[in-house]
Amino acid sequence: MVLIMIKTTITNLQPELTKNYIIQLLDQLTIDYQNTKSERKLISSEFSTSDDEFSLLEEIELLTTDLRGYASQIKFKDYIENPQQTVEILQQMLLFEIPIIAQFYFHNSSSYPNIKSYLRMLDYLRLLILEYLNLS
Repeated sequence: MVLIMIKTTITNLQPELTKNYIIQLLDQLTIDYQNTKSERKLISSEFSTSDDEFSLLEEIELLTTDLRGYASQIKFKDYIENPQQTVEILQQMLLFEIPIIAQFYFHNSSSYPNIKSYLRMLDYLRLLILEYLNLS
């Protein structure tokens, strides 16, 4: 009986723990984004010509806006509107399968460490949001 109660308590705490991770990551991403300023300037000049619909920086901005929006809903409301639709969107939002991001990330091995770290953290935020939605 005690084991069942402990397991139930842990299960009930999981969404709250995941929410706390999301909030911490959201705050860290704000700092990390500011730390990418010099790299973003270099990227805007180096990767400005592209046949893609959006430039590399525009893709990063779109991802940032979407993911920060979902995370902010969790932070301030404790839920996301249209959770099933959000799960579907997040499952399809594979950052490293976006051609311009994959090209940049995998073909510039030692360049732009702050932007690359930022992209990894964005993807981690996406996964945490998915976890939160699946636990809630």
